[in-house]
Amino acid sequence: MAKRKLIEIAHARSGDKGDLVNIGLIARKPEHYPILVREVTADRVKQHFTGVCKGKVERFELPNLRALNFLLHEALDGGGTMALKADPQGKTYSTALLRMEIDA
Repeated sequence: MAKRKLIEIAHARSGDKGDLVNIGLIARKPEHYPILVREVTADRVKQHFTGVCKGKVERFELPNLRALNFLLHEALDGGGTMALKADPQGKTYSTALLRMEIDA
């Protein structure tokens, strides 16, 4: 198996609510979905966002959509109205996740 970036086999969208980031990861082709299920675990996502996500990461499988949904808790320093970050929103987290390398 070769290392590939997620962007080669998936696309993603993300958003936020308070201190929670929501990332939807969608397989580009039906045959890519099992790879996402196998390779993109909650633990791997938590590790990918080390130093950014301070809480737990939950993963939900949506096979009918060939998608995974991740909730990253405590990922925005309190959220848009509380954080001292320059951009305390979760809109860019999907792009960051698509840079993750997996075996595919």
